[in-house]
Amino acid sequence: MAAVAEPLLMTVAQYRQLPDREDVIQELHWGQVITLTRAKMGHAKIQSRLVRLLRPKVEHLGVVESEVAFRALPEYDLRGADVAFVSRQRWDATPDDDNLRGSPEIVIEILSPSNTKAEMREKAALYLSTGAREFWIVDPKRKTVTVARGEAEVSVFRTGDKLPLPMFQGDLDVARIFE
Repeated sequence: MAAVAEPLLMTVAQYRQLPDREDVIQELHWGQVITLTRAKMGHAKIQSRLVRLLRPKVEHLGVVESEVAFRALPEYDLRGADVAFVSRQRWDATPDDDNLRGSPEIVIEILSPSNTKAEMREKAALYLSTGAREFWIVDPKRKTVTVARGEAEVSVFRTGDKLPLPMFQGDLDVARIFE
């Protein structure tokens, strides 16, 4: 019987040596290069809205940005958050020529048609185990926000609900995300 070759894991350093591609987005997941399609305008509008809505609530504690690159698994993972909150201390401590180590404190994923439930479960488990205190899944079709604050604490918020922001002692009107 022939031996099955195991795929070689690529490190972040090796990934950074790959040529840039203008036509697609590439990330490093678990040591493998993953090709993602570019988001459509509806996705970008929700990203922008979330940043605009969250910034005034968090500016005294940290930074909210879109497309934040981070190294969930420092040696073999380099991903981008659609929207992320990073504490001021971690933001300022991250060297300009590197990426955030570990997951942002809040990682927000805006669902695309290509996303699967299994993929979202994997992301929640990875991000919550590598520094995220919250993982949000924003579903533009259903107009819901699913928030995981741990393996056992998952809540779904709909238009008309106020999404509690315990880290910032406030809340967010879910309807405003989808205006």
